[in-house]
Amino acid sequence: MTEAILLVGGRGTRLRPLTVNTPKPMVPAAGVPFLTHQLARARAAGVEHIVLATSYLAEVFEPYFGDGSALGLHIEYVTEEEPLGTGGAIRNVATRLHSGPDEPVLIFNGDILTGLDIQALVATHESTRADVSLHLTRVDDPRAYGLVPTDPSGRVTAFLEKPQTPAEIVTDQINAGAYVFRRSVIDSIPAGRPVSVERETFPELLATGAHLQGMVDSTYWLDLGTPQAFVRGSADLVLGRAPSPAVPGRCGDRLVLPTARVAPDAKLTGGTVVGEGARVGEGARVMGSTILSGAVVEPGAVITDSLVGARARIGERTVLSGTVVGDGAVIGPDNELREGVRVWCEAHIPAGALRFSSDQ
Repeated sequence: MTEAILLVGGRGTRLRPLTVNTPKPMVPAAGVPFLTHQLARARAAGVEHIVLATSYLAEVFEPYFGDGSALGLHIEYVTEEEPLGTGGAIRNVATRLHSGPDEPVLIFNGDILTGLDIQALVATHESTRADVSLHLTRVDDPRAYGLVPTDPSGRVTAFLEKPQTPAEIVTDQINAGAYVFRRSVIDSIPAGRPVSVERETFPELLATGAHLQGMVDSTYWLDLGTPQAFVRGSADLVLGRAPSPAVPGRCGDRLVLPTARVAPDAKLTGGTVVGEGARVGEGARVMGSTILSGAVVEPGAVITDSLVGARARIGERTVLSGTVVGDGAVIGPDNELREGVRVWCEAHIPAGALRFSSDQ
């Protein structure tokens, strides 16, 4: 097993404004583009050749990763002119694969942070002689996901779209977004049109009697689709809760990149990351947050579970909680921004303009 396809073509609309200038897999998590963690984990599991299926802002991937040799990989890039969905994207890169018809090909979604044992998934695939094997994970509330029930041997019995009523919740197992495909199954996906593996390919394979095997692995799993989840994932990487060989430093409460400047009395906790060239001023408190490259946090600011974009500026005594600040935005002193606020790139908020409490 030496090949993988990484699906990184999504527009990341739920993550805006983080993804206005940067495709979702290239947004930094724990100091490096999120995609770096996925590539490093694949390499650690024995993968040598990876094809990136790109679409949105496709031109930024190759200048950063090149041929992959710095990570010990051989990386190729295939760009979709029109979005093709998950199945269409997989089919679109098939000509770049070297595997024979019965050999396994790993496939990852580009927005999942997981502790999945990749080698165990491949071993399950090979020992059960499956056509497709799926990583399944258990979640407390499966209503937001497609359900994947299995029989006692782990064989998939159905694919159920997001359940609407309690009676429809027949399992807590969901599709976790990592697969092993038999190469010949990839070649059978229709070419040149949008195809969803979840809604079309998998149900059709089941209907024709193909063997789809589920492997439940409930180690760390997080869908980084929302800003809050992305910030959480980055912090978990720094704290060591989510495993990755690519975190640039030791795991702990904070990760400060080499050219960042942090005042001696500033407090950084909860897996906070301070990016290249960023500055954190005197008395600032930053908890569980990501400060991207070149951003400035002025003295006395308090930032919790938030993401501050590249070159953005947070004024003195300003409070951010559960907030995303776009690249280059300026938030003046004495503002208070709470859960769910998204400040767009290059926006300017004057001093004391936004509050949730009185100014006394």
